Amino acid sequence: MTINDKHKRYYDWLALVKEEIIDPELPIIDPHHHLWNGDNQLAGSFPYLIEHLSEDTNSGHNIVGTIFMECAQGYYQEGEDKYKPIGETEYVMKIIKDAKKTSNSANIIGIISFADLMLGSKVKDILNQHILIGEGLFKGIRHAAGWDQSNEIHNSHSNPIKNIYYDPSFRKGAEELIKLNLTFDSWHYHNQISDLSIFAKDYPELTIIHDHFGGPLGVGPYQGKKQEIFKKWKDDISQLSENKNVHSKLGGLAMPVNGWNFHKQDKPATSDQIIEMHYDYYLHTIECFGVDRCMFESNFPVDRRSISYHVLWNAFKKMVSNYSNEDKNKLFFQNAKDIYGV
Repeated sequence: MTINDKHKRYYDWLALVKEEIIDPELPIIDPHHHLWNGDNQLAGSFPYLIEHLSEDTNSGHNIVGTIFMECAQGYYQEGEDKYKPIGETEYVMKIIKDAKKTSNSANIIGIISFADLMLGSKVKDILNQHILIGEGLFKGIRHAAGWDQSNEIHNSHSNPIKNIYYDPSFRKGAEELIKLNLTFDSWHYHNQISDLSIFAKDYPELTIIHDHFGGPLGVGPYQGKKQEIFKKWKDDISQLSENKNVHSKLGGLAMPVNGWNFHKQDKPATSDQIIEMHYDYYLHTIECFGVDRCMFESNFPVDRRSISYHVLWNAFKKMVSNYSNEDKNKLFFQNAKDIYGV
């Protein structure tokens, strides 16, 4: 099977579920998506470029803006390793400027890139370069911390060390984020949520955005242990929410690593199926953090392995259908705007 045949079969599969758009006028900022050229294993080696993002953001919901999330794209190929991630901000800025020439293009209004916090205070120079190149759109970094002792679990692409949130150099790097008023997106696995709680408590001035519910795993040694993991996860999320500097992204739970196996179905997930299987995670997180510290996210194209864009946002809207218009506005638009300063 050629790559083109593989892509066609995937897109044909994704199109098997179509839903009528719920509340199409509700303004949305999608605060978490990637762009890549098809060399990322998480996305099934499928490219996700500005034209794919634009197709998704124009599929029915009122997506008024999006925020790019780091994924090791566009890095400089030459020079010192510590400076190479600056190329990602330059890569996205070029995409943004080119997109303005095209009608109906996605509107990327913020950039989260990578800078290695293990550099300690020396990371300041890299952050300042991101700020300069970002022309006001660079808002912060994500230093993915996902680490697990099992060889069946892929550690984060940033190759984190074990117990990274306690590392003195990492913490010195985080202090530079505070000085520059930059945000920190955290991505790790469920057994590291309590570590982030301690980190957040020690750095109350740092704005932390907790990605993807803390990555509850469902593959490898965690397969078949959802109830056991969920019980501990609930306690850890409750503890994390006590840190008022931490905000929660609601999404990223339909990745293959979460173990729901939507990507193996004859058809992609429906909005009702997402609600049936995931609602308790969303409800508990909103109850703990409150509507002022939560925001819905697509995590595309990683979650696109399981569900299409318009169906996913339908699921989000169904979850909070009984909320007030003010609270919906916070969850879908205002919180992302305020927290990232876009």
